[in-house]
Amino acid sequence: MRAVTYSMSVSLDGYIVGPDGGFDWTAPEPDVFRFWIDEIRQVDVHLLGRRLYETMLYWETADQDRSLDDAEREWTALWNPLPKVVFSTTLSTVRGGNARLASGGLAKEIERLRAEPGEGEIAIGGATLAAEAGALGLIDEYRVMVYPVLVGGGIPFFPRDERRVDLELVETRTFASRFVYLRYRAGRSADTA
Repeated sequence: MRAVTYSMSVSLDGYIVGPDGGFDWTAPEPDVFRFWIDEIRQVDVHLLGRRLYETMLYWETADQDRSLDDAEREWTALWNPLPKVVFSTTLSTVRGGNARLASGGLAKEIERLRAEPGEGEIAIGGATLAAEAGALGLIDEYRVMVYPVLVGGGIPFFPRDERRVDLELVETRTFASRFVYLRYRAGRSADTA
């Protein structure tokens, strides 16, 4: 069965964006960007909430920007053909050749995607969408790239009302002596234990 993963950059105090909605502090160093490129190679489909989808639209036409470096061009070449499912109650259409609006609820969509052939991951992007998946017990792995910054508030990586889930640390890496990657496999929730 294909794994569902939630992976994003986060401040040391636990936020994916700051109180002003900004995330300029997440601009990755070259080795961190290379890591994200390698990670996206393992993904068969990406589930996005509306805000992350709108942020990532930049990459749909980024290949036309002559100032992109080789790594950014490589990311674009991987991101654009990747199938994307957008969850939104406000959008009626999506752009991008491989993007579509979700036709049902998150649990049904994940169930359908898990039943399809393939071994690549089902990646979830966006804290709100991931919070819903987490509450339903659908996330198999949590992947966190911790940035050395305190932003003091904003949108948290984990919702503050998340139920208890025991996690198993399966990987750590340090980048440029500043960034720390943590990968955890989800165990059973304490609610069902």
